[in-house]
Amino acid sequence: MKRTLLIATGNPGKLASLRRLLEDLPLRLAGLDAVPHVRTVAETGATFERNAVLKACGYAQQSGLLTLADDSGLEVKALGGAPGVYSARYGGPGLRDADRCALLLRHLRAIGSREREAQFVCVVAVAWPDGRRRAFRGVCAGRIAYAARGTHGFGYDPIFVPAGSDRTYAEVEARAKDRVSHRAQAMQAARRFLLALVSPDSSPERRLP
Repeated sequence: MKRTLLIATGNPGKLASLRRLLEDLPLRLAGLDAVPHVRTVAETGATFERNAVLKACGYAQQSGLLTLADDSGLEVKALGGAPGVYSARYGGPGLRDADRCALLLRHLRAIGSREREAQFVCVVAVAWPDGRRRAFRGVCAGRIAYAARGTHGFGYDPIFVPAGSDRTYAEVEARAKDRVSHRAQAMQAARRFLLALVSPDSSPERRLP
């Protein structure tokens, strides 16, 4: 019987992306809907690393399951690194992804900067119910487009153009994005770690609970 890995996110787009990146692991992947009794873990950290670890450890302790959580966001150089860890809350509650993209573009126009440099950052944390954890980081450099383009993806994908490309994240198919994105980079390292955990010759202290 396959062991369960809890994927701790309530974002449907992110959950779909993480499922694709983990689909060939010999683990049963479960979302938060499989553990309706758990309380929401607040993202109170000042860094992506801290938020990812808070969520992974918090949901692992409540569910009793090996848990994977991530925190990610967009850092725009001309905005002093904003929205950063507040990417999902940029502009306040109640905004849609399209609203946040439009707000960011307005802020760039307001400061009159020609600087469009930006990067997406993702940190993936894996935690056991007993508090042990590991974290993995991925970064994708690029620039902010002058207008939203594309219909794929979620979040700031329509306004982010990765380095070496002339298309936004939202203009490429999901599996193509999965090969190069910040989340893909962090998840590749996490996948290698998880594969080692389920290996028959893994050390006793690293094996799945």
